[in-house]
Amino acid sequence: MRKQKRSQNEYGYYTPKQKKNSVRDIVVIVASIAVSIVLILLMVCNVPIINYEKVEGNTVTTQQVSIVKYWKLWQPLVEREGTLSKVDSADASALNLKSDLDSDMNDGLDLEQTIEGQYTILFLGMDESGELSDVNWIFQFDLIAGTMNILQVPRDSYMPDYASYSTGKFNSIYHSGQETGVTPIQRVVNAIEENFCIYVDCYVKLNCNDIANIVDSIGGIPITLPEEIIYEADKVLPAGEQVLDGQQSEWFVRFRHGYTEGDIGRVKAQRIFLAAAMEKMLNMSQTELMSAMQKIYKNQWIATDLSLEQISMVADFASTRLTMDSVNVFMVPGEGSTYYPGDGSSQSVYSIHKSATIDLLNGYFRPYQNEIYPEESTIVELVPEGEYLATTYDDTQENLSKIHEGDTEDGAQ
Repeated sequence: MRKQKRSQNEYGYYTPKQKKNSVRDIVVIVASIAVSIVLILLMVCNVPIINYEKVEGNTVTTQQVSIVKYWKLWQPLVEREGTLSKVDSADASALNLKSDLDSDMNDGLDLEQTIEGQYTILFLGMDESGELSDVNWIFQFDLIAGTMNILQVPRDSYMPDYASYSTGKFNSIYHSGQETGVTPIQRVVNAIEENFCIYVDCYVKLNCNDIANIVDSIGGIPITLPEEIIYEADKVLPAGEQVLDGQQSEWFVRFRHGYTEGDIGRVKAQRIFLAAAMEKMLNMSQTELMSAMQKIYKNQWIATDLSLEQISMVADFASTRLTMDSVNVFMVPGEGSTYYPGDGSSQSVYSIHKSATIDLLNGYFRPYQNEIYPEESTIVELVPEGEYLATTYDDTQENLSKIHEGDTEDGAQ
């Protein structure tokens, strides 16, 4: 009688089929554990377990948020200047919104904004002392139209009810402004809102010493300079095409003494830099932009109340919706004049032309609000209307694409 052959399994071995089933079982177990861990992490990250404090003016509110929400809300650089007090975005009468707006209007971005459809950022570039704001730009995004308008406020703009008594200049408001009981950045924002009737959603403040670091972090700025710039004897920027590194960018942005128009010449030249920087950033991927922002945040090269999520959304809007043709730059209308503080000294200031400024604001910076009238603005004219000596700066609109192509008035003109 033939002896029955035993199965390999009886000797502790697996048949090929059994081996396949065993490996499959292990894979299923490992996958199940991995999925369980992921689900647990997701649940933990989305459970409100962190106390998040939000400061608005003098009011502090606390809410429990998830780790994910905390990361989105996190404002890593807000403590340097604080948060802003803002008008209630639900108060349509205070905002003076147009009556024919669609009540269901949605710009598609979940930004914490004062007016649906627009987002306004105040940018201040401080001098070497960190006390005077020598670069003052208001960036207003029209999120529905896919455009952006930029308003340049000359640093010498005469604002006697807000600025220091000794100079009367806008750039002194941050450090020596007359309003008390508020933070320096809030003092500047209040002056912007009350003079120009523009609601500011957030701010970015940059010290001049950090310009170099930021420009170097994105690999320099390709630019075409219309003329030679001699910042100092050994600090010369030749005319023509070149890539400005961080230090050279600081020279160009700050240079003014060689311009016949002084600070207004610098304001004009800064448009050239702005156009070149915008062109560079629009050609960067969102990954590159966020990498640069992370480096800026890590090194605290700016002060801002923008959260990481807001930065990401604004960057995404700019990269997907904005083009150079859809960005326009304006300067507050006015003329040069002399202010006498009463102590025997004199100050060269920029007297704002009120009517022309109101027309500019109504035409380009109030897309979803009713027009304003001169009496609604606190602008004070040192040179009253009817006595103007010049209206050269009453219309300074330029398109960023044209500026980049060289069709612009540079600082020497």
